[in-house]
Amino acid sequence: MAVPKRKTTPSRKGMRQARQAEAVAGAYTLDAAHGTLRLRHHAGRDDTGAVTFRGKVIKPAKVKVQADAETAGE
Repeated sequence: MAVPKRKTTPSRKGMRQARQAEAVAGAYTLDAAHGTLRLRHHAGRDDTGAVTFRGKVIKPAKVKVQADAETAGE
């Protein structure tokens, strides 16, 4: 098992995390179909909440069941 020889300093840890954040920040693209930002090679949600990838619906939107106001008051 690989074990580091020295403890990583907070400064080095911060520099590494900042570089990773830069890489992720440039990976967002504007989804032309929905007008939202999404990561490349990842599925995105449309306005209804359905998950889409390459123009196809992968997972339909969840439908919330609303209780009638009359039965909720009784």
